[in-house]
Amino acid sequence: MTARLLPLVALLLTFAAAVALPARAQEVTTTATHAYLIDDTTGAVLFEKNADQRMHPSSMSKLMTVYMVFERLKEGRLKMDDTFPVTEKAWRMQGSKMFVALNSRVSVEDLLRGVIIQSGNDACVVFAEGLGGSESAFAEEMTKRGKALGLTNSTFINASGWPHDDHLTTPHDLAILAKHLIDTFPEYYKIYSEKEFTYNGIKQGNRNPLLYKDTGTDGLKTGHTEAAGYGLVASAKRGDRRLILVLNGMKSVNERSREAERLMDWGFREFGNYALFKAGDTIAEAPVWLGDKATVPLVAEKNVVATMTKKSRNGMQVKVKYDEPIAAPIAKGAKVGTIQITAPDMKPVEMALLTGGEVEQLGVLGRLGAAVSYLLMGPPAPRKN
Repeated sequence: MTARLLPLVALLLTFAAAVALPARAQEVTTTATHAYLIDDTTGAVLFEKNADQRMHPSSMSKLMTVYMVFERLKEGRLKMDDTFPVTEKAWRMQGSKMFVALNSRVSVEDLLRGVIIQSGNDACVVFAEGLGGSESAFAEEMTKRGKALGLTNSTFINASGWPHDDHLTTPHDLAILAKHLIDTFPEYYKIYSEKEFTYNGIKQGNRNPLLYKDTGTDGLKTGHTEAAGYGLVASAKRGDRRLILVLNGMKSVNERSREAERLMDWGFREFGNYALFKAGDTIAEAPVWLGDKATVPLVAEKNVVATMTKKSRNGMQVKVKYDEPIAAPIAKGAKVGTIQITAPDMKPVEMALLTGGEVEQLGVLGRLGAAVSYLLMGPPAPRKN
């Protein structure tokens, strides 16, 4: 197997279908009991603390309720001006409220803002009963849909996050859910950045503390109960990078605001995204044995974007490994080797190296001539990059 070191040239593009290279630098701590910070483009984990430990999500679970509504809107099964009735159960809900009126009908558009901005438990019940027939049936649907999205450790008992021993999720699952909301529903996600909403003559501000700071934050949702403490799922975009942060278990609104801002700043400051290869880029030219072409291009299988610290970036190496010469006939897209990427404090990553063209085998006379040349001159000399 031939191994070749390649110079690194950072491309000026960010590629959607990227191979995520895991970042490994956890130099920061937090007072939160649970924390998870990821890069939205690559999925690289920048920081984690009890990320897969189940916890009470309180109102952060409203993200799943909103997902169920967004999905129906996108599929055309629901419209913003559709209305749902307010039952006595919805009207009597305690905790944070939108203050819907008993026996009134409320539009989907207003209900969404009531859930997202005002964190209305009453609005959640209106949605649950209108879409699922009952809150318990809707919660079962939330759990089932969540598992299909990758929320493997989440169980929803109600639509609002009202305290219940079995209403549980993890920071990891909430980050997955946030990413789905951001990436799948950009036309609706923008509601999360709105700072206030007035309904029934009552104006309420968005509870997300990062929206009021110069952090690039444009969502998502706070939460608080006695059992869970203070929590937040937040996302911020600075330049071409977006981070998603989940925190829970803090003791006050001030601590929640301070920790969230500090971890977001750290993630943007310490890490960067580096585009290395685009799918189909020619990485090397490999010599061919008994083919109608002397060489065949070797190309990257997928786009590669690495999220890592500057220290890791400076020590990165890329190796191309394949057996040479490659015997003809050669089909386009055949896997003939690997690209290995290594860097300090990062687990090595390998991806397939594919042939970028087709090479036919030489005819009988050509193969005979090559065989004579091999006997007289020996095998072809290895090519140097």
